[in-house]
Amino acid sequence: MQSPPNQSPFWLESTPVTFPPTHLALQDPNGLLAIGGNLTPEWLLHAYSKGIFPWFNPEEPILWWSPNPRSVLFIENLKVKRSLRKTIQKHHKNKTLTVTLDQDFRGVMQACASAPRRDQAGTWITPAMLSAYTSLHQSGHAHSVEVWQNEQLVGGLYGVSIGKMFFGESMFSHITDGSKIALVALAMQLKSWGFKLIDTQVETAHLNSLGAINISREQFETQIDLQMLHPFKAQKWQFSIDWTLAITPHLKDCCTKKERTFS
Repeated sequence: MQSPPNQSPFWLESTPVTFPPTHLALQDPNGLLAIGGNLTPEWLLHAYSKGIFPWFNPEEPILWWSPNPRSVLFIENLKVKRSLRKTIQKHHKNKTLTVTLDQDFRGVMQACASAPRRDQAGTWITPAMLSAYTSLHQSGHAHSVEVWQNEQLVGGLYGVSIGKMFFGESMFSHITDGSKIALVALAMQLKSWGFKLIDTQVETAHLNSLGAINISREQFETQIDLQMLHPFKAQKWQFSIDWTLAITPHLKDCCTKKERTFS
């Protein structure tokens, strides 16, 4: 592992599986730490355990990032505002949506890859990324949330889990609030399992509306170390709770006690 002078990112060989200290990441572009390495499960799990994630365009080499500050969602601070509450309530009453875990991981990744992004012409979810994360999914380390309507995938997200730390990667929505519903449902299940936060990587208004905040890289890495102390079996996930009931403490801007129910 070596780094050119003048504040350039580090260049990584395919072995050994190691990264430079994250405080050496560039400030511009924010968080770029290293180039190279590989997309094997070993590389990816080691990267996430250090708060590092890959993000690069199809024509680029593998780029590894550790932005500062870091966007995170502390699950206890999740906000379900009035408009989202009404959307969930409507679908729950009419039974028009179903939310599942780990039922179509590849489909969720492909939907995220094709979703239009503001100020972004293409996608970073290349065939190599799809293959790498599918391998993580098969080993029980990567997970998906699917939102279904009329048996069609209309929203979802995917990410990586190590211990009781979940690292969100990407989300998509083909209906109003589809990705928000996926995130809220996941957060409630994670909360029941004892997870404390979700890595949301980079600040957006979309995530902030749900309660995500920025914390320093140092604070984020401390949280990773704490959450990874708690073992959690790598396996296929499924819901063990009714997440629509679990969100009651997180409802915001409700006027009456009656409005805080989904019956």
